[in-house]
Amino acid sequence: MSPTPEPLPTLPASVRLFPLGDAAVVLEFGTSISPKTHCAIQAVRGYLTQQPFAGLRELVPAFTTLTLYYDPWQLSDNGRYPPYERVAALLRQLLPAALATAVSTEATLVEIPVCYGGAFGPDLAVVATHTGLSSEEVVARHSAPEYLVHLIGFAPGFPYLGGIDARLATPRRTQPRPLVPAGAVGIAGAQTGIYSLPTPGGWQLIGRTPLRLFNPEWPQPSRLQAGQHLRFVPISEAEFQQLQRHES
Repeated sequence: MSPTPEPLPTLPASVRLFPLGDAAVVLEFGTSISPKTHCAIQAVRGYLTQQPFAGLRELVPAFTTLTLYYDPWQLSDNGRYPPYERVAALLRQLLPAALATAVSTEATLVEIPVCYGGAFGPDLAVVATHTGLSSEEVVARHSAPEYLVHLIGFAPGFPYLGGIDARLATPRRTQPRPLVPAGAVGIAGAQTGIYSLPTPGGWQLIGRTPLRLFNPEWPQPSRLQAGQHLRFVPISEAEFQQLQRHES
């Protein structure tokens, strides 16, 4: 009598796994943005970066998911096995150990100076009108929280931040700008972020930082990294000009 095969390990209740095309798999860690979800994503990402399985090509983190791109031919063992099923089985085995590495650590706090309003924040009045707050209240609420850098994306060095005051939520512009300057700080819905490079964009611009967020010549090209905490610090136009000269 042949032995009864052992059942596959089950995924943690908070994690969902599904294919993305024929060469990627998505791990979904939740349905809402939170520090706990971020911590789990970074734990699994770090674990697989240090201990990748054969055929793993790339890891792409997002707010609630981690997408793994793989070589389907290599995972199929030259066509002998369905690649997605092999990847799914591997992840079921690896995830408990990977999630066990998730620990809350004291994050690095980065201060980003911002000159709000005027030519630096042409949409500050729009946000104030939409929210029913004064421009001064918008600035105070925007610069009060300690934001979590969930991921870098859209453009090199562009940080997606969690922790914005819910009162500041404002829809994107109906007509995107053809060019938004690097350093522009904006709001789009319930998100805030910083344009790292000159690009088109439809976020409501409320200020600008003189700091460079991305430079391919730096040892670490992006000034900000996922997992860091960030605080916006209001500055004057004179301080902006002084810091900008220093950055040049």
